[in-house]
Amino acid sequence: MSKSPADRPWRPPTIVVGRVGRAHGLDGAVHLDSHGGAVPLRAGQEVRLGGAPAVIVERRGTDQRPILRFDCASDRDAAERLRGRDVEVPSSALPELDADDYLHVDLIGCRVTSGEREVGTVAEVLVYPANDVLDIRGGKEPVLVPFAADVIVSVDVTARHIAIRDDFL
Repeated sequence: MSKSPADRPWRPPTIVVGRVGRAHGLDGAVHLDSHGGAVPLRAGQEVRLGGAPAVIVERRGTDQRPILRFDCASDRDAAERLRGRDVEVPSSALPELDADDYLHVDLIGCRVTSGEREVGTVAEVLVYPANDVLDIRGGKEPVLVPFAADVIVSVDVTARHIAIRDDFL
């Protein structure tokens, strides 16, 4: 299956894969916060760092908690100045998923219904220890719905629709 933007028009051209955290050592390396590991990061990879182009010079750490050094930071002071900046990759770098797996970026913007009732649109996916939670907006009040098998009836990302149990709300 192709991963072209035309196949997934809801995806933005770039995807935030994490945020620069604290400096690590003296050579300009930084921790990457909020990285879920879905997109592998490697030395030589071009990214956008706070909206500006950058290249990953070195990658250490684990898949869930990478330590990166960018071409725009050669010492600890420069690394600290990067703190808080988003790290983005092209959306085409996102992996293909199994049928029952979903990326947060693909759920945002989906219309949510409960039976015949329109609940709203997914504005954000909140990450909690037990399960992710859909933050649904568009009704009188925001609605938080656990993204769990006993609540979600169906997900059709292509049709931009999520159905939840009739009796949940």
